Amino acid sequence: MVNTLRDLIAPFLRPIAALIDDPSISEVMVVQTEHVFVEREGRVEAVPDIRLTEAKLTAAVKHIARWHHEDIGPHRPLLDTRLDDGSRVAIAMPPVSVDGITLTIRKFAGRRYTTRELVDLGTLTEPMLTSVEAAMAARENILISGGTTTGKTTMLNALTALLPRHEVILLIEDTAEIYLPHPHLVRFEAHHDDHCTVTIRDLVRASLRHRPDRLIIGEVRGAEAFDLLQALNSGHRGTLTTIHANSARTAVTRLASCVLTAGEHLPYEAILAHIADSIRYLLHLRRRDGMRYASELVRLDAYQFGTGQFAFTTLHTHMPPETGS
Repeated sequence: MVNTLRDLIAPFLRPIAALIDDPSISEVMVVQTEHVFVEREGRVEAVPDIRLTEAKLTAAVKHIARWHHEDIGPHRPLLDTRLDDGSRVAIAMPPVSVDGITLTIRKFAGRRYTTRELVDLGTLTEPMLTSVEAAMAARENILISGGTTTGKTTMLNALTALLPRHEVILLIEDTAEIYLPHPHLVRFEAHHDDHCTVTIRDLVRASLRHRPDRLIIGEVRGAEAFDLLQALNSGHRGTLTTIHANSARTAVTRLASCVLTAGEHLPYEAILAHIADSIRYLLHLRRRDGMRYASELVRLDAYQFGTGQFAFTTLHTHMPPETGS
């Protein structure tokens, strides 16, 4: 039996069943028993007049844990798991969630946008898309940056559709989110349980032994950035990955900070130089008034040792009109 949101949650929490079924809702957040919020088309909004009982909420989270052979309770109050339909469920219970159970459901985005649709929606401009397509065809390495919920995974999903069909693609994710229908795809996913831990860093190292034509890494967050740079500097080209950052330019220093967490004792300037040798294009995403959009495409030209600065060229900028203007 497939463990979908409907199977595991709706029987216990019928008041939110309609929210789970609503295709315009990407996330449902239950904060204790009296507050429910949803993310609908990029906007977070409160849902009034929904009340859940503590008993039903407790039964729901324990049922989810049991289904995945996990335990949850005061002795183990946190759980983050993926359902068979691709949805993610995060649970926090007392004592860490002080006022009661918090349940966050991130529904699997079955809708995959094409790059053409992103242009039509105003997420990308036509000139941006043309430049990105040329960069991918030239097997340049591209770093997609942005804050939380700016659409980095959506953009990565769309760009992967441009990959040549004859190449071997190796996709590495902490949590499987990317839908990539490709004839020569190898998927790696990090794994954490009481018996075995395989990190993103482990997977990046292992990936090189499988000789992929391109690496796709869902998100760089920590020490795996060191191994990624090692791979890129040894000739692996055409890589796509994402990172949390406030701008295209700060994305490179954020990547350098991640490299430092590997504890390899590289001089900071050497790390910056390695990044300049490896990453060529920076695509930054923002969100405003519920709209997600690519605000700039920047080329990383060089690292200048004398000044300690990067040389950038801004290729395209984009600022969609404000809602209602």
